[in-house]
Amino acid sequence: MSRLLIWRHGETSWNASGRVQGHADIDLSDVGREQAATAATRLAALGPTTIVSSDLRRAHDTASVLAAVTGLPVSTDPRLKERFYGPWQGLTMGEIAERWPEEQARWRAGESSIGLGIESLDDLAKRAVAAFTDAVSAATGGLVVVVTHGGTARQGCAAMLGWSDSAMRTLCGLANCHWTELRFDPARGWRLWSHNTL
Repeated sequence: MSRLLIWRHGETSWNASGRVQGHADIDLSDVGREQAATAATRLAALGPTTIVSSDLRRAHDTASVLAAVTGLPVSTDPRLKERFYGPWQGLTMGEIAERWPEEQARWRAGESSIGLGIESLDDLAKRAVAAFTDAVSAATGGLVVVVTHGGTARQGCAAMLGWSDSAMRTLCGLANCHWTELRFDPARGWRLWSHNTL
């Protein structure tokens, strides 16, 4: 049975201050590094065999902590990046609401396309599924850990499970350094095994 563990990166200063990160390449904070160290010890006990990370520093540095504990290499896949938020990157939700109230209302409603050059949820899900699937296919079995971002984890997980948009919206986002585990059953396909685990 294939096992895929989708791990969100540790906290950054922008997470703590409520700023949209998207493709902005923000470092882990001291809290985020501590979270990664704690989570890596727990993940190592699960026996991962493969680590694949987003190429953004906050994810790659999180993955590197697990690599140091397990001795496994980290490969990178840019498809694991967070959703591209264009002009929203670096702003708080309050600032976004003042400048783009209509687009923010569409975002809050869960619409796939909200304009302003912001990546659609459909496109995000497609690239996340492709990255997750390729990571599992390239592995020789065992537990595959992909280190990614909150939005990418949620959209990709829901798409892997074949959930509708309305069902996906019921899935709470991953906390920093928490993970979701999916397992593949040949008769039933991908199944949600655990969510928001630490």
